[in-house]
Amino acid sequence: MIFGMNEELHIKLQAFLDGELPEAEAREIGSLIARDADAAALHKELKQTRAALAGFEKRIVVPETREFYWSKIEREIQRLETPATERPQHSLFSFWRRALAMGGGLAALVIALLVATTFGHRAAPDMEVALADGDSFTYRNYESGATLVWLSYPAENGLAENQPTAILQ
Repeated sequence: MIFGMNEELHIKLQAFLDGELPEAEAREIGSLIARDADAAALHKELKQTRAALAGFEKRIVVPETREFYWSKIEREIQRLETPATERPQHSLFSFWRRALAMGGGLAALVIALLVATTFGHRAAPDMEVALADGDSFTYRNYESGATLVWLSYPAENGLAENQPTAILQ
């Protein structure tokens, strides 16, 4: 606190300097300034500060009356604070358009999944092809459990005529 005074007294001294106190209270503060050195020093400092700042303040003149000016500001604040209007009602056409768009996207996803799962296994079944020599061909399909061995004919290794040339397991 400046000069050891409380904040309330500071405010009253400022109001006294500005001429904002009622007459009885202004007389009381005036007598306080006359008898209290701290109050007199603060009053003097406030006067000097006011005088120093007086030349720097620019007076703003509004073309309208004070009441009209503030009423315009109040109307603008109220206009900005009003809640937004109701949500616009959507037509039946826009509802169906959104529903068909969502349904079409879902149908495309289902078709893509079906194609991927159905043709993914058929295109490349698990199988093994063995070429041990140029005269035989072995095919194994692990998915169905079938094995096919194909021997070229006539056999050069001397197989008997009554022996089978293909073995299925």
